Amino acid sequence: MSSTPTVLITGCSSGFGLDTARLFLDRGWRVIATLRNPQVSVLPATDLLRVLPLDVTDAHSIQRCVAEAGPIDALVNNAGIGLLAPLEGVSMATAREVFDTNVMGTIAMTQAVLPQLRERGAGVVVNVTSSVTLKPLPLLSVYTGSKAAVNAFTESLALELAPFGVRARLVLPGRAPSTSFGANARRLVERSGHPAYADYTQHVFGVMRDGHGPVTQALDVAEAVWRAVTDPTAPMRIPAGEDAVALSQEGPNASA
Repeated sequence: MSSTPTVLITGCSSGFGLDTARLFLDRGWRVIATLRNPQVSVLPATDLLRVLPLDVTDAHSIQRCVAEAGPIDALVNNAGIGLLAPLEGVSMATAREVFDTNVMGTIAMTQAVLPQLRERGAGVVVNVTSSVTLKPLPLLSVYTGSKAAVNAFTESLALELAPFGVRARLVLPGRAPSTSFGANARRLVERSGHPAYADYTQHVFGVMRDGHGPVTQALDVAEAVWRAVTDPTAPMRIPAGEDAVALSQEGPNASA
């Protein structure tokens, strides 16, 4: 990496992306913070920061962003949307929206920056997915499917990039009530209801709202991303947050 390395982070309007951008700035990195509407950025003004518009579902937007960003040392694919809904109530349009952002957006951004990393023989791609891929949970079939796809994509990608000195890693956050995930998910739920699941859906939402135990803070995710980017010995999957760590220790066969 250069003396002042550069990271490009997607989805920096709030939550994980925002705190990750702040942490990298605090530790002396140049940060390319991307979001759909740069006018709403709340990041501190500094010579180390550039804020660029980016829609990860738009090929032209990706091309413009990567060209304007210039050389980078790390890509953090954090942009994503959530969905909590029974599958029977999810339209194919909504399912495609989730996969377009969470999966195809990640793949497209990665493909766009790989040439420069491969040619330099250095760099890292970090994909932020979710601890829901570690344990089956209700009303998350489409969302979990999208994040599990990114897990598999990243693990395979890491093998093909290793000969070129480029790393790929995963960060798996737990439940983070303070982020915009819940609001985004509820927006999609409004058009993804199904009367047969109404009582069950309300029960699950109630459990989530009243749930006790550890949760994930945005700073937990930022620290995990920092480790994935800066520590070449970091494992492929890094759980972020106490609840995510607990799930990773339980394994996929733990009871829901």
